[in-house]
Amino acid sequence: MRGHTTRTAALLCAALGLTAAVGTASAAPATSPSGAERAAPRTAAPFLVDCLWHPRVRPDKFILACGDGNSVLVKLKWHHWRADSARATGVNLLNDCKPYCAAGTFRAYPVIVRLDKPQTWKKDPQEQRFGRITLTYTGQRPDQFDRVVSYPLWD
Repeated sequence: MRGHTTRTAALLCAALGLTAAVGTASAAPATSPSGAERAAPRTAAPFLVDCLWHPRVRPDKFILACGDGNSVLVKLKWHHWRADSARATGVNLLNDCKPYCAAGTFRAYPVIVRLDKPQTWKKDPQEQRFGRITLTYTGQRPDQFDRVVSYPLWD
């Protein structure tokens, strides 16, 4: 009986050791970049911070109204992305919220998008993010909007 107990104890110790080794390896930082890092490679140029606080470089779409999604930039084509600014053309899909937002209609407005005012990113002070977005409506625009509107970008 004593040999059986010793063998069981040895097997339990080996299993615990293996579990600890596997647990430690899986808890260690991955050697491949995370999704956020793939989305925005670490470069000198600033990036956009999306609604989930992930860095994005040259996205093809970008949600402006994170709370309700009633304003989205789509079909973005970037003409430049530099350390001081970025410029794209695209479409602002904007919910007219008539008679109320849940029953509203999304309308498409062509825009020129400009990013500027790079700032230190609070999440990673070694990185820069764009601090302001400016939309210039090139055709029709919502009644309540000026031809050019600027918004601070979140951190």
